[in-house]
Amino acid sequence: MKPEIKEGNVVFSKKGRDKGHMFVVLLCVDDDFALIADGDRRKVAHPKRKRRKHLSATPHEAPEILSLYHMDRLKDSDVRSALAAFRTGEAAPEGPAAHLPK
Repeated sequence: MKPEIKEGNVVFSKKGRDKGHMFVVLLCVDDDFALIADGDRRKVAHPKRKRRKHLSATPHEAPEILSLYHMDRLKDSDVRSALAAFRTGEAAPEGPAAHLPK
């Protein structure tokens, strides 16, 4: 069973120029779209609006990012440092290739 895409989840992009890049879901706009940011290419001030079907969910969450976002205190450096833990393998044993379609 695939993890559900919800606010605070770490996701990988499956389509577009950002294919294979890791993001955090900041807000679920509706059933089709979510706002995502990585703190580098996509800043918190201007998150990417992306279709959920073009995202691949991971079982990992970043609840501290979500709480800071709702308090309007989230900085790009917070997102980058949270995603760095997943990139280095401290929190995520699987890389982006494990979540992309074959």
